[in-house]
Amino acid sequence: MLLDNLIFSLSATMPLFIVMVVGWVLKNKGFLSDEFVKVSNKLNFNVTLPCFLFLDMKDCNIKENFNGKYVLYCFVVTLICILGTWIYGRIFIKDKSIIGEFVQGSYRGSAAVLGIALIANVAGDVGMGPIMIVGAVPLYNVFAVVILAIENRKDNDRNLATLVKQAVKGVCTNPIIISLFVGFMFSFLDWDFPSIINDSVNCIAKLTTPLALICIGASFKGAAAIKMLGPTVTATLIKLVIQPLVFLPVAAKLGFGVAEMAAVLVMLGAPTTPSCYIMAKNMGHEGTLTASIVALTTLLSAFTVTFFVFFMKSVGWI
Repeated sequence: MLLDNLIFSLSATMPLFIVMVVGWVLKNKGFLSDEFVKVSNKLNFNVTLPCFLFLDMKDCNIKENFNGKYVLYCFVVTLICILGTWIYGRIFIKDKSIIGEFVQGSYRGSAAVLGIALIANVAGDVGMGPIMIVGAVPLYNVFAVVILAIENRKDNDRNLATLVKQAVKGVCTNPIIISLFVGFMFSFLDWDFPSIINDSVNCIAKLTTPLALICIGASFKGAAAIKMLGPTVTATLIKLVIQPLVFLPVAAKLGFGVAEMAAVLVMLGAPTTPSCYIMAKNMGHEGTLTASIVALTTLLSAFTVTFFVFFMKSVGWI
């Protein structure tokens, strides 16, 4: 069983890591230019990722699957993880220019990209996956916009009022936030597109992950990444180990079932989502730390997720 879980986890995460490596090779061989990466990041941020998140939210079946206690747990735990890493970053990260990237990389997991497949493998269905997404993913994105706006140190003369105004404007005009809100309304009101439009949007959405991974690999800077090894390792430990260790027992105490526990594991211990890089780059951050965190969490998550699946099965949580 342990070997089966390891093989599944590797099959879910290693292709993502390999695509990043392909992006790095293509960039170093001259097939990809800096302008291509810049334009691709912009395309992802404004078009493909909003389509991806819109469809995820629209297809959640919110009214059918809604569980108030579970959504509240996901919301509160996500909020604690965000604020906890933000406070940690403010206190312990010496280079204040990377706090926004550090915080986002520490809490924002690949709930949609890898999550649903993992939940289905562990629990046999994906029923609670969308509900976990309702409780966590909107908060992921709202705080990502706020934190990346506030922690953008390029304009050091901005006062608190300016920062707050910019953060509020960023949330209200951010295509990611807008897509989640519109998707929520579609799900809640049981709206849908004609199949030809839905399929077209889905085709665009499918570009998100491979294009983001190619850009992450193409933007990876080895020397700069080595200088950020400390924050990268710390963020990876928070994302893959500390959060599951702290909050999985809480979920078990609350009496959640197999599907709920599997979704909680994804929420807490999935690797950092490639969309972190898209958002960081498009909100004025350098992106090296984010790319390093995505790469390391993706590489190591196969082993950490396997450990937690084995542990949860051993103690009867799943």
